[in-house]
Amino acid sequence: MEQTELLLNGLLFLILFGIVYVFTYFLNLKKYKKKQRKKISELNYLVLKFNLDIDTLDVKKMLKWISLFDAFIMAFVATFIGLIEVDIVWQLLIGFVLLVALIYAIFEIYGRHLVNKARRD
Repeated sequence: MEQTELLLNGLLFLILFGIVYVFTYFLNLKKYKKKQRKKISELNYLVLKFNLDIDTLDVKKMLKWISLFDAFIMAFVATFIGLIEVDIVWQLLIGFVLLVALIYAIFEIYGRHLVNKARRD
């Protein structure tokens, strides 16, 4: 892989990351301000799966982290899939599996962190 290709892929990752982060953060913040917490699926997933008390959580801070995680996952998968030189069907299949695996892994780790933090407080 050439240095320019690596630089372009890094730039693509950063641009996608920035766009997705800004979009998801303001979309989730808008829902939060309109008291539509139930429509923020990542927040609902974390609260239900880890039995968290939403009233004791700093939801605005959580929205920042959730947006960061979403942006990283989407930008990483898109950049990684762009690097693989296989048929489009395989790219889509690998991208789907990678997307699901990263979503599960990252939100599982974040949920466990929130549970441990709630125990300490």
